[in-house]
Amino acid sequence: QAQLVESGGGLVQPGGSLRLSCAASGSIFSVNAMGWYRQAPGKQRELVATIASDGSRNYADSVKGRFTISKDNAKNTVYLQMNSLKPEDTAVYYCNARIKEYRYGPEYGYWGQGTQVTVSS
Repeated sequence: QAQLVESGGGLVQPGGSLRLSCAASGSIFSVNAMGWYRQAPGKQRELVATIASDGSRNYADSVKGRFTISKDNAKNTVYLQMNSLKPEDTAVYYCNARIKEYRYGPEYGYWGQGTQVTVSS
């Protein structure tokens, strides 16, 4: 079975930067769209950024110009570079990926376990 493992969260001061990573491993034939979502306390999970298999990117308005999503296809890994962080970026960040485990099998969505990002002075 496929799985996603995230890393890179932590505590950072306002205006600082962090880089999140998410690696897909296990039984994988292909990894298609990948993305990052976040959930702050008392709020619903929201989209942060996605990157499609063709490399096209989509960002939430709140992070445009500050966050950059990228991926390494050879490593089945997606990254989120977060700059100019604000206290309102504080949340648990979750990785999501659309994965086919077998060539002729269905595509499923997988979630990582989440990584905490805290922006505070």
